[in-house]
Amino acid sequence: MPKFCANLTWLFTELPFLERFEAAKDAGFDAVEVLFPYDVNAQDIVNALTKHELDMALINCPPPNYKGGPQGFAAVPGLEDRFRKDFGRALRYAQTLGAQHLHIMSGVADGAEAKPTFISNLRWAAEQAPDQSLTIEPINNDTMPGYFLNNFDLGREIVTSIDAPNLRLQFDTFHAAKITGDVLGTWDAMRDITAHVQVAQMPDRAEPDQGEIDYPAFFAMLDAQGYAGWIAGEYRPRQTTVDGLGWVTDNS
Repeated sequence: MPKFCANLTWLFTELPFLERFEAAKDAGFDAVEVLFPYDVNAQDIVNALTKHELDMALINCPPPNYKGGPQGFAAVPGLEDRFRKDFGRALRYAQTLGAQHLHIMSGVADGAEAKPTFISNLRWAAEQAPDQSLTIEPINNDTMPGYFLNNFDLGREIVTSIDAPNLRLQFDTFHAAKITGDVLGTWDAMRDITAHVQVAQMPDRAEPDQGEIDYPAFFAMLDAQGYAGWIAGEYRPRQTTVDGLGWVTDNS
């Protein structure tokens, strides 16, 4: 049976942040993810997770100072010292929250030095945190113009070249649809290196129900293949979050 998870950065935003944990539990979720939790006291988040018996599936890294700043810089030549400093803070947050995965963002970068910089930073991070699952996520360039990790073949190349047991791929169906136009085929090609899944419908990035992607088929395929990780709803609800949770009940 698929294990569904709520992304509290995108869902239940009609509520103050710390109230979203209770709403997620009441809606039937057993885990949540938060993209950038760094503006909230970590202990307050731990208290909310504990009170409502929720697991933290994933947080993003870096940057802790996300608002108004770059969306990651792990592939940006010359910012290695900043990456290491902010990775340390993000790792402490992840450990405090019990986050299963820490998603390392490449940031906007190009040129000959971007890939070796990304690989070097990821290899360093994997060695620094051998007990922490780390993920990287291909993100389409319409959503994040100039984002370095913008295709799945590059993601596979990086994961396999580093060959660290704690570094895997994060598979977002919306980005897969935008990048390749073939979610099921891309999943089949990447599932052996994937640790975490996020879902949203095409083309509006809303609930994973009616639209271009056949989600009942996708969820059934993951279940049949024995995928045991979380499937996180990272989408923009069309109305209230609760009104759009039929995709969870229909596929559970």
